[in-house]
Amino acid sequence: MPARQHLLRIHRVRPLPELPAHPLTLTVGKPSARDLRSQVFRSELRNFRRVAGVTTRRAVVVRGGWEGHSPVEATDLFIPFLKENGYDVTVSDSTAAYLELDGVDLIVQCVTMSEIEPDHFKGLEAAIRRGTGFAGWHGGIADSFRKNVDYSFITGGQFISHPHGFTDYRVNVIADHPIVDGITHFDVHTEQYYIHYDPTNNVLATTTFDSHPDYPWIEGAVMPAVWTRTWGEGKVFVCTVGHKLDDLETPEVRTIVERGLLWASK
Repeated sequence: MPARQHLLRIHRVRPLPELPAHPLTLTVGKPSARDLRSQVFRSELRNFRRVAGVTTRRAVVVRGGWEGHSPVEATDLFIPFLKENGYDVTVSDSTAAYLELDGVDLIVQCVTMSEIEPDHFKGLEAAIRRGTGFAGWHGGIADSFRKNVDYSFITGGQFISHPHGFTDYRVNVIADHPIVDGITHFDVHTEQYYIHYDPTNNVLATTTFDSHPDYPWIEGAVMPAVWTRTWGEGKVFVCTVGHKLDDLETPEVRTIVERGLLWASK
């Protein structure tokens, strides 16, 4: 774990809205339509912001671990969104931030293949249990602390493999939920996460695996790609898509993550 901790405080006063259901009609799967889809989703999020909200909330963004997941750049994509939605944001490059979570409404974590000190984990678990939201994407939340099985119990899933490496695959929405409202499916070219997951998760979207010459038995395996769950009084949101910045800028992925951040801290 990095010995140095850097904190950045960013203040905004715009209120956090509730999450109403706004149905969308859109065409997916055509790369040339990406900008149009993005405009549609941005319009929907503006509708969210026009809904009466509550007072300013506090978010802590913790980022670090393996640099291959671009933890700084990836979280920087979502900090402006949090500010626009009324969050007072603290950014840390150390899990020591989990020692001081009193009054925090949302934790956004992007830490991959790292380790967490026992007292840091204790602070994280206690905060989520008493109601702090916990959210993230890809290995930043689903492959953070492999040696800590209690952490995986909180998240409801642990990355095991991406057998095909970078591959084309479809994510299918299977639930009626504000986080995925108006999205039926979308296609990506990135890592397809094979997950060991908790059956109590509320799975919002899935992906189906093709056969692999070394692992032919995975053909047809359906894996959760987006899910929510609760831990005590806290809400947990996980999206397994997001290896590259380009993945997170895919309109459907970005919208799902943004909605997931709001949902986790409602």
